[in-house]
Amino acid sequence: AIGLTGNTQAQSLLNNLKKKVSGNNSGSNLSSDDIVSGLKQALTLGAQKSADKLSAVDGFFKDAAVKILLPPQAQNVERTLRGLGMGQLVDNAILSMNRAAEDASKSAAPIFVDAIKGMTVQDGLGILRGSDTAATAYLRKSTTPQLTTAFHPVIDSSLQKTGATKYWKDLFETYNKLPTT
Repeated sequence: AIGLTGNTQAQSLLNNLKKKVSGNNSGSNLSSDDIVSGLKQALTLGAQKSADKLSAVDGFFKDAAVKILLPPQAQNVERTLRGLGMGQLVDNAILSMNRAAEDASKSAAPIFVDAIKGMTVQDGLGILRGSDTAATAYLRKSTTPQLTTAFHPVIDSSLQKTGATKYWKDLFETYNKLPTT
């Protein structure tokens, strides 16, 4: 979820760098090091702005692109409870999961920034010459182990702090008490 989306300044920097690389630096006195330095700046700015946006209240909950919903395995539970007039119970669970994600997002930016700082010139040029998803692929490869390690305790803490664990438990206890047909 962390990226350049919605950050026009970072996206503009990235687009300008891609043009310089695809034009083989013609008309430009920028070295590969300078271009990759600009890429790092754009990605760092994007990561920091995105983390700020996502960690704000409603950063997840009111953004349809990243809002956390019940997983497909729980959609029958949601339909059943909403059909029985217990939509508020479902809404509480969904809101609390999104609040937990917003709370946990505060810890993401430093991990992304460290991955960006560790980028080699070859990595940077590969991103700039690659597809539109090359930066995402690099960050996924470079941050997944650290994010998994760092976020497990953060997410557990955020789930407890926002009451998501309680709401999730309430949701399924209520559903499991329903008579089966």
